[in-house]
Amino acid sequence: MIQYIKKIAPVAALLLSLSITSCVKDLDVKPIDPNLQTEINPNHLFNKCYANFALAGNSGPDGDCDIDGLDGGTTGFIRQLFNSNELTTDEAICCWTQDEGIPEFNFNAYGSSHPMLKGFYYRLYFGVTICNQYISNFGDLDKQKTAEVRFIRALDYYFLMDAFGNIPFTEVVSAKAAPQYSRKQMYDYIEKELLAIENDLMEPRAKKSTDANYGRVDKAAVWMLLSRLYLNAEVYTGTAQWQKAADYAKKVINSPYQLYTGATVNGWTAYQQLFMGDNGENGASVEAIFPILQDGKRTAAYGGTVFLINACYDKAATVNINGSAGGNLYDNANWAGVRARKDLIDKFFPNNNAPSVTGAVMPTEAGDDRALFDGVDRTITQENSKDLSVFTKGFAVVKYNNFYSTGATAKDLRYADTDFFLFRVAEAYLTYAEATARLNGGQTTTEGTDLINQLHIRAHATARTSGAYTLNDILNEWCKEFYFEGRRRVDLVRFNKFGGNVNYNWAWKGGELNGRNFATTRNVFAIPNSDIIVNKNLIQNSGY
Repeated sequence: MIQYIKKIAPVAALLLSLSITSCVKDLDVKPIDPNLQTEINPNHLFNKCYANFALAGNSGPDGDCDIDGLDGGTTGFIRQLFNSNELTTDEAICCWTQDEGIPEFNFNAYGSSHPMLKGFYYRLYFGVTICNQYISNFGDLDKQKTAEVRFIRALDYYFLMDAFGNIPFTEVVSAKAAPQYSRKQMYDYIEKELLAIENDLMEPRAKKSTDANYGRVDKAAVWMLLSRLYLNAEVYTGTAQWQKAADYAKKVINSPYQLYTGATVNGWTAYQQLFMGDNGENGASVEAIFPILQDGKRTAAYGGTVFLINACYDKAATVNINGSAGGNLYDNANWAGVRARKDLIDKFFPNNNAPSVTGAVMPTEAGDDRALFDGVDRTITQENSKDLSVFTKGFAVVKYNNFYSTGATAKDLRYADTDFFLFRVAEAYLTYAEATARLNGGQTTTEGTDLINQLHIRAHATARTSGAYTLNDILNEWCKEFYFEGRRRVDLVRFNKFGGNVNYNWAWKGGELNGRNFATTRNVFAIPNSDIIVNKNLIQNSGY
């Protein structure tokens, strides 16, 4: 079952009704025909539970999408995880200002009819539905597989709770309108589910793509999600759980998964190898607790890592000392849309001295392998509204690419082979450092300092030899290690640096050049109005 997600059999009969609510009009999930007598294959349905994170549907990148009314790219999990958690923050801004939904993300002006947030919401609920279907039909067949599906459902619900707050909840496939659960109720449910399934999952084992069960969750995935849940517990429930966050992060740190510190290969550093076309084979996957599998031939999609590559490149952006330009995708490539906000560059160049050099040279100039930006013939800032639609107004981010560290040729240059590491061991390092710092008066403990230093050493950045890291330092470390990985909004909210009367602004925050505060209610997104209309149990989030 090595390629269980990269070789999905067509299962049109599994495009089940969303059934959380009776979806209407332009965003219905395709219903199953009640008159169609089709025997559902448990292995296909199991695969589909995983595939929902990687694929739009069952027929190529845009055909036969699971969500009607929106194209496959718009509903792609990775793409909308990125858009919702990065474009809304100090890290990313997109120049596709004529595309519906992009300006609203850029300026924190999203509402209940936002098309991409609808796509994200229904993509996640489609995942919940197929998991519910598997558990209902086949939950007694295989205890381990059922535990995996319960984990995936809990993960879907986690992202829904984090993004949309008080959400509809069900564990069954039914046309009955689901009740609305508070964030606290969802938090309690997710925690209980994860603790219940832990012992039924595989023992932790780092794997490459050539190993059996690569891409399937094991106990370490439960520990990592629990750690993330506890780290944000104060946001979700009002009660902090720093010690639990640290404890579960430590379980990950002590597991067979490791921080990848491999040698530089053909000019590609260890950090770069985490985000390359052969990251499932080059050794970097020792850090990947839950990789979302991508294969240029078998997982063609516009909502996966092909988006993270193409959206960030024009033809000139250079990523490697060998002079490699572009992201190594040649058909419909170099979309030139998303680039860095000045505030992201400032994390690596705090003295406002970022040079206009290629992405191959920038890490050396920054003294940090993670500074993967191209600044040649580009400005750092967008000085007016016209600049917002010009890709070269802003440094290009060349973090993701489809090159192979070995120099081998990618499988299909139209789509990416680059797996998306949804959970990395580095997250456990920073979670432990932050959680213990919050229990230590806002300063890292000796062990927390050492863990952050290990991230610096991996990146050939200066490690701290005396003194501790402050909470503000740690927030910056989250940015430098994880920018463009779909989590920045979550971190800013936890540090009280996002919505509300906060002391942190960034370029074009709230639609103003120098940034402005916006309401705390924007810490969560609106529940799509299409669901509010048809489910009378739902109350819209405050402020929308």
